[in-house]
Amino acid sequence: MSNPLVQAFFVGRAVAEVINERLEVAFTDALSEIGKFDAEAREQLRQFTDEVIERANRASAAADAGQTTTGSGRQTGAADSVDLQATIDELRAEIALLRNELQRYRSSSV
Repeated sequence: MSNPLVQAFFVGRAVAEVINERLEVAFTDALSEIGKFDAEAREQLRQFTDEVIERANRASAAADAGQTTTGSGRQTGAADSVDLQATIDELRAEIALLRNELQRYRSSSV
């Protein structure tokens, strides 16, 4: 290779080949990463959907059984306090009725 023009041609050609190969590897790696990301995203979406359906089924079964549940399976605090307060009010009303009936019974038996 005594001619510098021929040497420049071959150097340029080698540079183009190396760049082309590296771009090909980088493009293939990028497509591979995109494929992995897509597969992982689909798997996460499938797991999310399964979990949502499972929780919905549990909530439906709990509603059929007359229970109010959250995602963790415990009764909700707000519903508990409302239900508890309603239960307390009902018990107080029953106690008042029983006291009334007791007073009537005592007054009629004397």
